[in-house]
Amino acid sequence: PPSLPLSPSSREIMIYTSVFLGLLAASDALNVAALRTPSGLSRAKLSMQVAAEAEVAQPVALAKAADEARGLAIDAISKAHSGHMGLPLGCAEIGAVLFGQELSYNPDDTAWINRDRFVLSAGHGSMFLYSWLHMAGYDLPKEEVMNFRAKDSKTPGHPEFGWTPGVESTTGPLGQGIGNGVGMAAAAKHAAATLNTADHTIIDHHVVVLCGDGCLQEGVANEAIAFAGHEKLDNLILMYDSNGVTLDKMADHTQSEDVNMRFEAQGWEVLEVDGHDMDAVTKAYRYAKESDNGKPTLIVCKTIIGKGIDEIAGTCAAHGEAGVKYQDSARESLGLPEEKFYVSPETYDFFAEHKKELVSKYDEWQKTFGEWKAANPEKAKQLEDAVSGNTPDVMSMMPEFAAGKAVATRNAGAEVIQPIAQSMPFYLSGSADLHGSNKNYLKGVGDFSKNNYAGRNFYYGIREHAMGAILNGIGFYGLHRASGSTFLVFSGYMMGAVRVAALSHLPISYIWTHDSIGVGEDGPTHQPVEVVAGLRAMPNLDVMRPGDAEETAAAYAHSIARKTGPTALILSRQDLPIIDTCSAADKRAGTLKGAYVAKKEEGDLEGIIIGVGSELSMGVEAAAELGKGWRVVSMPCVELFEAQPADYQESVLPKAMKAKTVAVEAGVTAAWYKYADKVLGVDSFGLSAPGNQVYEAKGMTAANLVKLAKAQ
Repeated sequence: PPSLPLSPSSREIMIYTSVFLGLLAASDALNVAALRTPSGLSRAKLSMQVAAEAEVAQPVALAKAADEARGLAIDAISKAHSGHMGLPLGCAEIGAVLFGQELSYNPDDTAWINRDRFVLSAGHGSMFLYSWLHMAGYDLPKEEVMNFRAKDSKTPGHPEFGWTPGVESTTGPLGQGIGNGVGMAAAAKHAAATLNTADHTIIDHHVVVLCGDGCLQEGVANEAIAFAGHEKLDNLILMYDSNGVTLDKMADHTQSEDVNMRFEAQGWEVLEVDGHDMDAVTKAYRYAKESDNGKPTLIVCKTIIGKGIDEIAGTCAAHGEAGVKYQDSARESLGLPEEKFYVSPETYDFFAEHKKELVSKYDEWQKTFGEWKAANPEKAKQLEDAVSGNTPDVMSMMPEFAAGKAVATRNAGAEVIQPIAQSMPFYLSGSADLHGSNKNYLKGVGDFSKNNYAGRNFYYGIREHAMGAILNGIGFYGLHRASGSTFLVFSGYMMGAVRVAALSHLPISYIWTHDSIGVGEDGPTHQPVEVVAGLRAMPNLDVMRPGDAEETAAAYAHSIARKTGPTALILSRQDLPIIDTCSAADKRAGTLKGAYVAKKEEGDLEGIIIGVGSELSMGVEAAAELGKGWRVVSMPCVELFEAQPADYQESVLPKAMKAKTVAVEAGVTAAWYKYADKVLGVDSFGLSAPGNQVYEAKGMTAANLVKLAKAQ
């Protein structure tokens, strides 16, 4: 201070020193500020802001619940002889703060649209989630916790959406949950912009994701983090279990970047706390939730992995089930009784009282929601349809395409997607920087961005994997139907997310164009000869490769009508003739069954050509040369065809005719031998040349198909 004497006495030095040390201790006790923030907010300044809030009274019950959650995890994993103890023990205080105090939810209405969403991105720590869901009053009785990882239990090894009450997304593949959280946050922003009015706010919740070092090392996480920061998704809070440990080694063996600076550089607010200090975690969470800086927030929670089992805490061994042999001593050190799977009456009582508080807030929201519905009947009907999954008859709205024309199926898609967008206000589309090539831009509905959350065209940048995970998050959110696009050859970048969508029965649509060697000049790097066959091998993914514009219309209609899983729309770059050997109505109806007779034989059936996608017209041309007794079957979707009754399948592809059946598709051939005795396809990579020349170089011509059909 200016008044400080130039030569202070020893007593004055002691006084100033004491004051300084006291302030320093108070600052350290807060332990809730970012080490650095992009806005220039210093640690001291942020600490003072947080300290100015009302003092947080941490109930003793939360500390007790945290240790009992540890006990549940130890007992469940010990009984199963399988699982991951590290996160459930290391993040127990975080769980207590979230489920016992900060999250807004109603265990009796798990579909409440304005609930906070909690995603456990580090899904291997599933006992963390199951313990807190059980204690918080969800329909997850202790018997299910005791049956952790057992057959048919509600507590599987990794969280599964739609199986366990309170689980918001299927996680386990690391990093996916971060992308899911970003998708949920984006969906919430769109829902709020679409539904909220000046008089009534019905969407204002947050999305909270708990992740670890493994999640952040995955590339999908970095892609999603960049998207969230760029679009200023300030309703997203990412809690980072920063324990410095990965499975093989300590984390510093494989990473040395400054995670805080990485997030700051991508537009995030960054806070850092002691993850075992519930007061600090609470203050950081409230700061993140109430901040109006327009940024998503990362809360770095410094934790000790496996805390509670002294023999392994803070080591790589704590990650898995190595702590099982210390079950009894650990439980004793935590102050738990001998009874396994113990939760005290005090903890159950605490959460019962907390549930009353949550339900009271829920009831207040319901009152606002009722007023909103009365004042906004059109929006209310749109929301009702979105929540229930009601979809219009989009097929009847789609344009018809004149026979004799040639239209690339991606261009046909550009037309048929418009009535979908106009009739479904919660239909979202997007592209990984390829709207101009994929032809899936929705007209007249605006672009989703930090400047317009009501927009419905998403620009993901060149981030296919994040696009897939974000699409899943939008699907998990429960209001929207979402689609995303890129070149088919780049679908491999997003396959981890596609697999989760199929496993989770999400009605996502993928628009993958440039479907074959017909891509031409871009060469073998962009000619996906093996990709479609790989996609067809994935369970619960309907792969639709339409052969002309009319089949494309039906394929899009199916992607909307389907509610039990994702649909892949595989579309051509090159123009394809519109087949005129059967009516447009028959083609559309047949496409919805996966396969149909596109050209019926005259007289006795002499042979069958199965034509698929871009090669359907080649099959029709070859059949005309082979004679009137040849049938052409179009099979745009193997999965749909195999779901048809046996008599329908037999009517299209008689088993007795397999020896006289030839399949043609410009891709690898192996899977087609299930239906055909001979296959014309491409079992090697392509080459760079105009598309028609590539087809000729690879032997994909009507003449060669005729020759193969005639061969003995």
